[in-house]
Amino acid sequence: MNQVYLGQYLKLEQKLTPQQILLSTLLQLPLLSLEQRIKSELEQNPVLEEGEDENESPEEVIESTSDEMDELEKELSLHEKNGNDSDYDKKELEEAQDDTDLENLFKDEDTFEIRIPKDKNEEEYERPEISQTSLPEHLLEQLHILNLSETEHAIGEQLVWNIRDDGYLDATLNLDQLAEEYESNTETVEKVLKQIHTLDPIGVGSRNLRECLLVQLYEQKLPDPVAIEIIENHFDDFKNKRFDKLINILDIDKERLQEAVDEILQLNPKPGEGLFDSRTNYIVPDFIVEKVDGKFVVSLNDWNVPPLRISNTYKNMLLDKKNTDSETRNYIRKKVENARWFITSIYQRKITMMKVMEAIVQRQLKFFDKGPDYIEPLIMREIAEMISMDISTVSRVSNGKYVQTDFGVFELKYFFNERIENEEGEEIATPIIKKRIAEIVEKEDGKKPLSDDKISAMLKKEGFPIARRTVAKYREQIGIPVARLRRSI
Repeated sequence: MNQVYLGQYLKLEQKLTPQQILLSTLLQLPLLSLEQRIKSELEQNPVLEEGEDENESPEEVIESTSDEMDELEKELSLHEKNGNDSDYDKKELEEAQDDTDLENLFKDEDTFEIRIPKDKNEEEYERPEISQTSLPEHLLEQLHILNLSETEHAIGEQLVWNIRDDGYLDATLNLDQLAEEYESNTETVEKVLKQIHTLDPIGVGSRNLRECLLVQLYEQKLPDPVAIEIIENHFDDFKNKRFDKLINILDIDKERLQEAVDEILQLNPKPGEGLFDSRTNYIVPDFIVEKVDGKFVVSLNDWNVPPLRISNTYKNMLLDKKNTDSETRNYIRKKVENARWFITSIYQRKITMMKVMEAIVQRQLKFFDKGPDYIEPLIMREIAEMISMDISTVSRVSNGKYVQTDFGVFELKYFFNERIENEEGEEIATPIIKKRIAEIVEKEDGKKPLSDDKISAMLKKEGFPIARRTVAKYREQIGIPVARLRRSI
């Protein structure tokens, strides 16, 4: 017989309130995504309105709301239901008020309306939307004019929808299974795929880099036979830059090999990128830092973020017990609370982002005054301690956000970096070391590229005690290949 033990236990738990979750979500959104989120919220919540109240000042609104709130609290206070009073349903009210603080619902100034400062230019302006054809749409338009059977068209459409943003066919797609799905054979699928390869952009739908380059070479009016031979039969040697071996195998001189390599380097290794990149190919900065009268001023680039408020119409309906039934009031109450959370979170987001950006400017004054060469070592924990916030909050604000400065647009993560000490004990930011590595590689002899050990030795002579493995890590981070792959003919 199973025994059941009853007891009392104490334990600590950390739970996030809906407000905290909403604020964390909004903090992670860059400017354009925030605008879309606000539009979505306005569509979903009828209580939320865009615009400012032109008839009353915020003080008048709050004062009148307080009087109305006293009445609302009196009318909706929980009590034993009178048998003849069908307007009060205790169970419904308890469910509706479970997470709602009625006393403060309309008394908080931030609850009712957040007046976000407008740009100096009062003229209404909406950001123009960019219409851009996606890669699948571009390919389908061409596919439909090819001379294909009905089955081949269906196979072609399926192949197109399995092409990744970079232009390559998804490796998880099994051509044999695709053939079975359309009661065809693998040869037919291969035939359709080869025709897709010849669509614009040339090489799209390839399964690997070698196939992509070969398709582009064969589609040229006068293809270089040596280039074709290299990619078709000696791709590994070319990829690893074994030029001496290629010269011996192909029985050509350096000049002829250089011509073939130059021809290959002009090809597009990622045909899907560029005009057909589904990602946003431009950056709208979230912050603007300007120097005014010798001081740096931080501003949010939120001119297109509308002011928000709670609808007076729905508020009055919530207060009007006689003409609004209980079910409708409960619905409005929930929507009002959601709107309150959203407006307050937008306001708190602005305050938090400004605190983080102002702290970064304070710690990186030399950068904003003189440029990237003067960036200081900085970690997120230092900013979190300065503004008395959690490091995760600083991380959310920094992720995907950009700032416009006198020296260009930079991601906020750029300002956080590791630090090393030179021989004199001075702390040096890692971006400075990375820049020096790039300069060294740029000036090296292409026929004898410098190894990581040699670069490390050069940096040590300059006063930077950098180990070889650290040089390798920084080199990879800035996109510089190993010495073997930097070798020229």
